[in-house]
Amino acid sequence: MNPDPTVDFTSITQDDLDHADSQDYTEKYPKGLSEKLIRQISEEKNEPQWVLDIRLKGFEIFQQKSTPTWGPDLSDLDLNEIRYFASPNSEKNQKSWDDVDPEIKRTFERLKIPEAEKAVLAGVGAQYDSETVYHNIKDEWAEQGVIFEDFDVAIEKYPEIVKKYFTKCVPINDHKFAALHYAIFSGGTFLYVPKGVKITQPLQAYFRMNAKNGGQFEHTLIIIEDGANAEYIEGCSAPKFGTNSLHAGGVEIFVGKNARARYSSVENWSADTYNLNTKRSLVKEGGKIEWVGGNLGSGTTMLYPCSVLIGDNARADHLGVAFANKDQNQDTGAKIIINGKNCRASVVSKSLSKGGGISTYRGLLDVKKTAENAIITVECDALMLDEISVSDTIPVINVENDSAQINHEASAGKISDEVLLYFESRGIDEEAAKAMIVNGFLDEVVKTLPLEYAGELNRLIELEMEGSIG
Repeated sequence: MNPDPTVDFTSITQDDLDHADSQDYTEKYPKGLSEKLIRQISEEKNEPQWVLDIRLKGFEIFQQKSTPTWGPDLSDLDLNEIRYFASPNSEKNQKSWDDVDPEIKRTFERLKIPEAEKAVLAGVGAQYDSETVYHNIKDEWAEQGVIFEDFDVAIEKYPEIVKKYFTKCVPINDHKFAALHYAIFSGGTFLYVPKGVKITQPLQAYFRMNAKNGGQFEHTLIIIEDGANAEYIEGCSAPKFGTNSLHAGGVEIFVGKNARARYSSVENWSADTYNLNTKRSLVKEGGKIEWVGGNLGSGTTMLYPCSVLIGDNARADHLGVAFANKDQNQDTGAKIIINGKNCRASVVSKSLSKGGGISTYRGLLDVKKTAENAIITVECDALMLDEISVSDTIPVINVENDSAQINHEASAGKISDEVLLYFESRGIDEEAAKAMIVNGFLDEVVKTLPLEYAGELNRLIELEMEGSIG
């Protein structure tokens, strides 16, 4: 264990995030999606027939469903130009960083991943394009029955557990990009925490997209059994090429009775990327799911983590921040569906817009007839850093039980000249003043992350804020 449990994310630069490695491995698989490619990938992964059947069903539904038109404009996304699979020329699932391809290892070192593992993490997975290059968990948790594997490995080693849960939270026909995900998924995370085990350190997976015109479709399957407890963090990034990339991952989380799961993600894709992710959790009696999310960088994001509270006394807390910079459209929010009695849920959404960026909170609250005494609070706060940026709040509230208590608050504002003048009178220049105001505005979300990852999110926001004057 590193005696100093801090990780210095302040040294990360925009060049670190935008850096791209060599592309010589990407030509093996053609652009565009076809049944032939799907069968080829499944054969190379040596998958059982039931997995191929899921892929083919996903491909069929993907072809049938239309592209969503109710949110951000997706008309410039040419799906025929996406490279849906890219496998680096290296061994997969190494247990030591020393065995990872040196060029790939240097990329993750620039992003501080090995440092973070030594300092604060119970386990780490690292994915590079379509394949996991490193995956490991500390012995103390493996000895208690915790399984933390690359998802492809889990299909091979734990097929009965995977079959029981896979596609049961996010159905294949959920929407066009969910179907696409199931057709071409590769890599990702499988986390299983046995009954009563409480993991006291976070586990993390980091997903790096390197291929030009790349697509990344990792699947995250998390199962927290009754009375268990775990925190999982995902980080994401991609270089900027000037041509479109696509991220359409899938996250399924199952929270048992009186169990607790916290899922945190800091997604910092490049401005080339369409981030069309699907995340959902099923929560049983007395269980709790916490979502903590930061969305930055991508040109277009459509992401609405969903909590389905199926048991009595279940709880969901959603905390999120989205930063829309120039030419970016961050369409994010939360969905909460309540079936059980005496359930509680809260949403805190913070959005920032700069340089003409568009940030939108899009949410759904759906209280079913069986959901007696549900209590839900929603707080949406938007801060615009100039006169040309845009912020919207689009809530949908369906209530079928009169006993529900729902409170929705939304506010939008700008940094006033009076506030900036006050800072200036104290010797603080405008750019530094704006940064301080933004940090205070986001504090409620940032402070929920482990210290090291709060530092990472703060650093990414600093990079977005550079040149904020004018």
